[in-house]
Amino acid sequence: MCTLEKRDGLFILTISGDDEHRLNPILIDSIQAALHRARIESESMGPTALITTAHGKFFSNGYDLSWAESDPDPIQALAQTRLKLMSKKFQFLVSDLISLPMPTIAAVTGHASAAGFVLALSHDYMVMRKDRGFLYMSELDIRMKIPSWFVQIVKSKIASPKVWKEVILKSTKITAGMGLQWGIVDSAHDSVEETVEAAARLGTELVKRNWDGKVYAENRKTIFADVMAALKPDETVGFGSYGDTDSDDNSKAVSRL
Repeated sequence: MCTLEKRDGLFILTISGDDEHRLNPILIDSIQAALHRARIESESMGPTALITTAHGKFFSNGYDLSWAESDPDPIQALAQTRLKLMSKKFQFLVSDLISLPMPTIAAVTGHASAAGFVLALSHDYMVMRKDRGFLYMSELDIRMKIPSWFVQIVKSKIASPKVWKEVILKSTKITAGMGLQWGIVDSAHDSVEETVEAAARLGTELVKRNWDGKVYAENRKTIFADVMAALKPDETVGFGSYGDTDSDDNSKAVSRL
């Protein structure tokens, strides 16, 4: 589902394949395992940085709603258990990114929609391909209530309330140029290769600062304390409100997937 390459002081996490990279539990677990490996290996490497990118047309097209809706157990289907578990696993992944002891860069070379957009925003920096792809918070268009913690991440990364409206209440498809103008994207590039190379250059520059990774992570968690607090269960999940749940049964089920 994904690979992790080491290049000098960089970890390059690539979501592999040419599909939409929908965030189901299998893919989330694969990404999380790669983050865990980077965290462990960085302890003996000195300063490091992480780049996350993806093959194909999509960075990630959001939650795997087809998987969530196809639960063969009618009781679990009625309770929307799969959706709740997927949401909880993704919260754990975002929390891990925020606490990762190194700078993080999303190299967005394709579409990043809904939870896929949130995955990109959960990195410290975002570089984006200019000739193809957009950022898109699609919840309004697909008639789903956006989770409160998604909104908190948008607000933590985007300064302007006018842009919040474009992102959330207009579901605007944001090109790299628009992302630069609105302060969402740090740099825009002409191709997949140039985008990944730009991320590598930025990562190398950050590694050269010789920061202590644990201190970096603690400072990041302080900046995004509101996001970390919002990751706690605070709303009912449903196909109309797919946020969080505090069900003990669902929390136990997350660990079984």
